[in-house]
Amino acid sequence: MNKYRESIKKAFQLFETGKIDTFEVGTTIGLKQIHHYIFEGIYDFAGKIRDQNISKGGFRFASALYLDEVLKKIEQMPEHNFENVVAKYVEMNIAHPFLDGNGRSMRIWLDMILKKSLGQVVNWQHVDKSLYLQAMERSPVNDLELRTLLSDNLTDKINDRTIIFKGIEQSYYYEGYRKEDDEL
Repeated sequence: MNKYRESIKKAFQLFETGKIDTFEVGTTIGLKQIHHYIFEGIYDFAGKIRDQNISKGGFRFASALYLDEVLKKIEQMPEHNFENVVAKYVEMNIAHPFLDGNGRSMRIWLDMILKKSLGQVVNWQHVDKSLYLQAMERSPVNDLELRTLLSDNLTDKINDRTIIFKGIEQSYYYEGYRKEDDEL
């Protein structure tokens, strides 16, 4: 079984078992719990904050030297409204606390914050991959594009199994996973 298939199965189980409801919401600990759950047995660093510098597409994420301090500041950011929550999500993306699996973990983390703070989640199945990735790339400079894209796809169906599971599938699709690859 490939790593995508195994971790997507674990992401589904996270919700099916209700385990997600036992995790802290909006904290680094909660994000580490999510990451550990969906990547345990796949990565030896599952749930562990990275201790080396990483970059992607020419963008260098927060320095490992200052990562603990950065994460403490992010954790203290408010979650009172949609703008606050997206700003916190953007900052966590800039921090990129894990060696791999940040996007998949952070989208679940974002939805848990939105659910707790606003009684909504993102209906990810309607968020276009290229528009989302472009908005995320530009979000450190200005998060308006990301806020608009996500706000247009909010739903109050926070416990709808189809919304949650299709959202997980979409999240993995953003990272390059396709169901068809498992059938080869």
